[in-house]
Amino acid sequence: MDEPWLVVGLGNPGDRYARNRHNAGYLVAEGLAAGVGGRFSAHRARAQVLEGRLPAAGPLPGPRVVVAKPSVFMNESGGPVAGLLGFYRIPVERLIVIHDELDLPFGVLRLKQGGGEGGHNGLRSISRSTGRKDYLRVRLGIGRPPGRMDPADFVLKDVPVSERENFLLLVGDAVEAVSSIVMSGFIPTQARINALG
Repeated sequence: MDEPWLVVGLGNPGDRYARNRHNAGYLVAEGLAAGVGGRFSAHRARAQVLEGRLPAAGPLPGPRVVVAKPSVFMNESGGPVAGLLGFYRIPVERLIVIHDELDLPFGVLRLKQGGGEGGHNGLRSISRSTGRKDYLRVRLGIGRPPGRMDPADFVLKDVPVSERENFLLLVGDAVEAVSSIVMSGFIPTQARINALG
């Protein structure tokens, strides 16, 4: 059975937000799409979607993926995610959500299944709309805001030029991690990624 995976990168639509820390998930989705080939197109579930296959290592075709970027603001992500799960008949067990994470130091990548949302409004919306919290998560560490800055302001600021190179390396690592989950399974990929410093 060649069941697809739904891979959702969280972010906010529009040029104003394109380089924000909060758009890390969108950037990973775009990196995955580049490997799959093709273009995102509008889906009625209020998302930009690309269907295809990951590049295969051998003669057989790679696994099927549906890569998505919700076309709504972060705190409304759940509706599009639930809509896509229903449309493609993908079980929550095959949902991977990619997001920025304040509770991880900048540049750290971690994988997690289930748990709380840690104040992340995109995750909260997905958990509410799907009625589940046990979906897979790829967490890109952006660190805590300096001083007394409001976390909501911090995540909506652009990644500074001094951090951009390392941020793009983190995005690349996350693209590789998602591919590994789909190709090799979550548990071995989590063990490998989470063992890194």
